[in-house]
Amino acid sequence: MEKATDKLKKLTKKEHPVLKEFKEFINRGSVVDLAVGMVIGAAFTAIVSSLVNDIIMPIVGLIVGGVDFTSLAIRIPNFFGTGDEAVIAYGNFIQNIVNFLIVALSIFLMIRVINKLNRKKAEKPQEVVDKTAEKQEDEQIVILREIRDSLKKKK
Repeated sequence: MEKATDKLKKLTKKEHPVLKEFKEFINRGSVVDLAVGMVIGAAFTAIVSSLVNDIIMPIVGLIVGGVDFTSLAIRIPNFFGTGDEAVIAYGNFIQNIVNFLIVALSIFLMIRVINKLNRKKAEKPQEVVDKTAEKQEDEQIVILREIRDSLKKKK
């Protein structure tokens, strides 16, 4: 009985390398960021789907003559006499393409705004560095002129 408890204690103290690596992986900040991104993405997809299904597609349907895209389908009869007919719902496919394009456009615009903000942040410190460098150069030039003038006076 003691041997079994000793082995159990050793196993609980010593962590398996794969388990250790997995814990390190989970504890990284990027994994948490990815999880948050997935949750936000799912919520964002629901919003975009509602936008497309409830607002955009009805307007597009009116423009093209009152067509409801969700009802567009090709029905293929069952020639074998068993079961129902096959339905190819290409209207749903068109609607999903519109969903994808809107999601892609939204993400593109958000990334574009974020990149512009990051560029502005990167440019501001450079301006400060440039002004500081100019000020230092001006001070050095003044000092060098003073040295030159004092040397001229000594001659």
